Amino acid sequence: MSIEIQINQLREELRQHNHNYYVLDAATISDYEFDMKLKELQELEAQHPEFYDPNSPTLRVGGGITKNFETVVHEHRMYSLDNSYSKEDLLDWEKRIKKLVDGEVNYTCELKYDGASISLTYEEGELVRAVTRGDGIQGDNVTTNIKTIKSVPLKLTGDYPPKFDIRGEIILPFEGFAKMNQERIEAGEEPYMNPRNTASGSLKLQDSTEIAKRPLDCLLYNITGDRLKIDSQYQSLEKARAWGFKVPAESKLVNSIDEVLEFVSYWDTHRHNLPYETDGVVIKVNNLQQQEELGFTAKAPRWAMAYKFKAEQVSTVLKEITYQVGRTGAITPVANLDPVLLAGTTVKRASLHNADQIAKLDIREGDTVYVEKGGEIIPKIVAVDFSKRNKDSQPTQYITECPECGTELIRKEGEAQHYCPNDQGCSPQIVGRIQHYISRKAMDIEGLGGETVALLVKEGLIVNYADLYELKKEQVIPLERMAEKSAENLIAGIKKSKEIPFERVLFALGIRYVGETVAKKLAKHYKNIDAIITATEEDLVNVDEIGIKIAQSVKEFFGIEENVTLIKRLQDYEVQLKVSAEKLANQTDTLQGKTFVVSGVFEKVSRNELKKLIEDNGGKISSSISSKTSFVVAGENMGPSKLEKANKLEIAIISEDDFLNMLA
Repeated sequence: MSIEIQINQLREELRQHNHNYYVLDAATISDYEFDMKLKELQELEAQHPEFYDPNSPTLRVGGGITKNFETVVHEHRMYSLDNSYSKEDLLDWEKRIKKLVDGEVNYTCELKYDGASISLTYEEGELVRAVTRGDGIQGDNVTTNIKTIKSVPLKLTGDYPPKFDIRGEIILPFEGFAKMNQERIEAGEEPYMNPRNTASGSLKLQDSTEIAKRPLDCLLYNITGDRLKIDSQYQSLEKARAWGFKVPAESKLVNSIDEVLEFVSYWDTHRHNLPYETDGVVIKVNNLQQQEELGFTAKAPRWAMAYKFKAEQVSTVLKEITYQVGRTGAITPVANLDPVLLAGTTVKRASLHNADQIAKLDIREGDTVYVEKGGEIIPKIVAVDFSKRNKDSQPTQYITECPECGTELIRKEGEAQHYCPNDQGCSPQIVGRIQHYISRKAMDIEGLGGETVALLVKEGLIVNYADLYELKKEQVIPLERMAEKSAENLIAGIKKSKEIPFERVLFALGIRYVGETVAKKLAKHYKNIDAIITATEEDLVNVDEIGIKIAQSVKEFFGIEENVTLIKRLQDYEVQLKVSAEKLANQTDTLQGKTFVVSGVFEKVSRNELKKLIEDNGGKISSSISSKTSFVVAGENMGPSKLEKANKLEIAIISEDDFLNMLA
């Protein structure tokens, strides 16, 4: 037998034993036998480096060092999930679904695992990349670290597609977490607080050998890609399991919301018997064609809903109410609490939202209050224990002046929050605007963090985001914790931000109510900043999905002379304040004023490609047919009720070829 065949046979044997032990929980050899075979393979690979394999089982032990984690754009965006907390929420969701899709709807119920989200990319059956969720648009490349997790297959078996992404959760089972903490305590170190945060922090450790020592696990639940030849979510789970992934067996296919609630009720009780943390149930429309029909909102899929288990609640004492100033001048009251353990973390502060919320709950300093985590993430006060209130207690008087600059606060009619109007002289607003400008979803300036921004403002080196482009390396080197290399990276990061596309620059400007989605709509419609500045309120309202509130805010922002001066400076520094020529070359107004509904399965282009073609050529996409619909682009298996409605309203039904000819 040749050395190459011997090495490959050992690799395959070890992969199978690894799968049996970590995925199937059914070991077929002892740990000692496994270790001996692994040692034999390590020695053969060391003697014959010409047979190197990046996915060899020997690399599970780690050894790679990652100093800086590369930022990677997800080929398929990782969306958040909308949350529900009651049967009524789920019934409302079901009604919305049935208005938009035809035929019977059934659902896949899966447990919602509480860990760190990950996206794994496989090509020709081999793991090529592992990326953290990040902001959903882009994340960090943690492939070297993920390869040390034994339940992540490095090579697949079966009828897998040539290329796909699979999403899941990196978790730390309770047993392994307890063992880690026991070892830390015995070594005189502080124990970790909870499994979720420990799992998440593990992914960004620089030394993969350290991660290999941690008993991390990977549970997978969603396959994403083009032309995968999979018809349903439940089938995709079965396929993933057959290819070698660890897919929990608790998922269930059901036919109604009542059956969904039975699943929820069962696991609300039995989840405590599981070996890992769960905080709810994810319900997905099972049929993938129906999922495509339903599509996405700006933040979440319409075809999925997370049902959150009732949040844990504890009581503690509210010691003091303080007030924070945001980048828009909005004042947020904060409850400072006696520290209390809640859902695995120590809670010291909770948002009180606004003056109305304080008045509604009649919250006062010194009160004993009930705290829970909204969606088990953000702590909030839900009630006051009036039986423990001091008889001398006085109602909370909301502040009238800015806690930072002393300016008298204002509260506009119809709004819940108070604001500090001193936007040019209030330090938290100045720092906050620049921090928003450099943030990941905006200009994503590497080497420049929030603390450094605050330091730059404090030292008088900048007072607005345009000043960033005048910074010199010599100015920032003297700053605290700033070495020469750090200073060079900061200046390079600022320079590179000039390549960020117009829609993200528009979002970065920090115009109130102009989030990522609105910024994209405005950039696409107006093509450059000057056209937006000169647009009237009426013009703005006529842009797709732009309401009067947003239009007024945009006009107000550009009505301030200082803001227009900032824009002029950014233009002089060559920041992208217009749609690039390359992007414009791929866009036309051919479909301007026309609204399309896309239904069915297509051959020449995918549904997403078809929708992009509509938008790139000036058309608008709608999920439902109405009298405003111009065309229905119909593929195979178009829903019968859509067909009936289109005929009833006399809407033109065109084929995929008809549509492509329309563009030609």
